[in-house]
Amino acid sequence: MLYAPTPLHIPDGFLSLIVAIICWSITAVTLALAISKTNKSLGEKQVPLMGVMAAFIFAAQMINFPVAGGTSGHLLGGALAAIVLGPWPAMLVMTAVVAVQGLLFQDGGLLAMGANILNMGLLTAAIGYGLYRSTLGRSRNTKLTVAGIAAWLSVMAGALSTSLQLWLSGTAQLQVVIPAMLGVHTLIGLGEALVTVAALGFIFQTRPDLLNESAQATKGGRGWVVAGALISLAVVLLAPLASTNPDGLNRVAINLGFMQSAQTRVGPLAGYAISFIDSTAVSKIVAGGLGVFVVGAIIVLIGRSMQARKA
Repeated sequence: MLYAPTPLHIPDGFLSLIVAIICWSITAVTLALAISKTNKSLGEKQVPLMGVMAAFIFAAQMINFPVAGGTSGHLLGGALAAIVLGPWPAMLVMTAVVAVQGLLFQDGGLLAMGANILNMGLLTAAIGYGLYRSTLGRSRNTKLTVAGIAAWLSVMAGALSTSLQLWLSGTAQLQVVIPAMLGVHTLIGLGEALVTVAALGFIFQTRPDLLNESAQATKGGRGWVVAGALISLAVVLLAPLASTNPDGLNRVAINLGFMQSAQTRVGPLAGYAISFIDSTAVSKIVAGGLGVFVVGAIIVLIGRSMQARKA
């Protein structure tokens, strides 16, 4: 299947200026706290792992899976990142992913980026880690079960937050947009839960020490980093097979009649494609590979900068 060029995140035009500014303010304050907290506990081996997690989440978000009603969904990954890295590093990872998607691939508006980071990165990481932390000392099956529930709830929280932002912006009526958004994201959240549980199950089998809460600052290893990078690139190879159906937000916008207010942005990498490459599949894969490299490199550079400043 061919890729869909429509943006997956909130575009400019959906949110009012005041709502966008409020979201940016909340996001900025939270990220300042995340930087401070991460800087205090960041270990040398954790930085490459953060880069790998950012690369994997970026790659996985390119794979839209079909759900009911001609709609598609994609992984958010905030809960997964928080469970593996801890909440504060996960927020930085998710911010890098959303920022690269918006700035490099024109996915989501610049004014709305604060809302996208808040909905997809900060809320999901907080909920994912908060619930998973309750499983300390429990069995592996319990941890996987709670992780799946946390991943599902993180998607629902992001959908609810988006609904409230659309309502406060006057874009949609509250009694209409909340059932529409939560209804479609109920199914998308199931996909998020399955991917999260599968990823954690793989980590439990191969590197269970990465999920040891007491060793978060020393997690990592060169072999694991290489393997994670290769897995991320392998996921990108599946990008041309992604569903062409509109994602949850776009489907709701189409059904409720406010899709036309979206302000589209153009660029050489818009739609996760290379404009001068004729082959759609090759274009998608090359663009995805570029995104994986850029987002991973950004996180590693940020982490190294934190370590240098700390030293």
